[in-house]
Amino acid sequence: MNITRVLIPVIVVAVLAALSTFRVYESEAAILTRLGEIKRWDFKPGLHFAIPFVEKVYKFDTRLQTLDAEPERFLTGEKKDVIVDSFVRWRINDVVKFYNATGGDARRAGILVYQKINDGLRSEFGKRTVQEVVSGDRGTIRDVVTKTQDLGQELGIQIVDVRLKRIDLPNEVNSAVYERMRSERSRVARQNRASGEKDATKIRADSDRARTVIAAEAYRDAENLRGEGDARAAEIYAAAFERNPEFYAFYRSLNAYKNSMKGHGNVFVLKPDSEFLKYFAHPKAH
Repeated sequence: MNITRVLIPVIVVAVLAALSTFRVYESEAAILTRLGEIKRWDFKPGLHFAIPFVEKVYKFDTRLQTLDAEPERFLTGEKKDVIVDSFVRWRINDVVKFYNATGGDARRAGILVYQKINDGLRSEFGKRTVQEVVSGDRGTIRDVVTKTQDLGQELGIQIVDVRLKRIDLPNEVNSAVYERMRSERSRVARQNRASGEKDATKIRADSDRARTVIAAEAYRDAENLRGEGDARAAEIYAAAFERNPEFYAFYRSLNAYKNSMKGHGNVFVLKPDSEFLKYFAHPKAH
């Protein structure tokens, strides 16, 4: 009986102590309410006290949260649909705002964040064409949405990062978009080929003109040299003839005999007193 009298107060005190104390960890933020009204929210990590049954404590995870959203259909500036698969990283940075906006419900907070991000993405996709969002502007869209200052302020959260995992076209849009992109690439290819042909024709024309000029200049120089050589040879022949006309005539006749009798079986029909054979007919007389 005495033991019961001792144990009951001890148990009551232990229960009251358990109900009146709570621990806040480094990765948490806490709000204390009294009869539904927020009284304190600046708790440091450690052990704290609350009045049982009168005060209530709500604790929230302040670590980085990831929300993997369902693929959503957005409309581009061309009024074409694209299917966007994205995810968001966020954290609580104002626990009072977060509690008032969401009632401390993490699921509701995720839905609100999802709606905010979708509104930002829908606005950015509406400013761009399908080709822009598919080929290269997704990084810009992500940065614009992430840096929007008021995106999560009213919810007491900070949007840390928005990632676009995948951007697809609906089946009904795929073929039309790809055909338009193919036509555009074909047009660019034709322009490049035409430009290349134009440049090639110009290069060939310049090369032909340069070749003609070089050949003409070379022919001119060759003819000049040949003319100079012929003139010099004529001068030498004239000088030799003047010094000894008889020897020069004999030398010319020998060259004529040599050139005309190169072949085998040559037959000459000449008169015996022909001038061509004068050195054969009277060699000593000359």
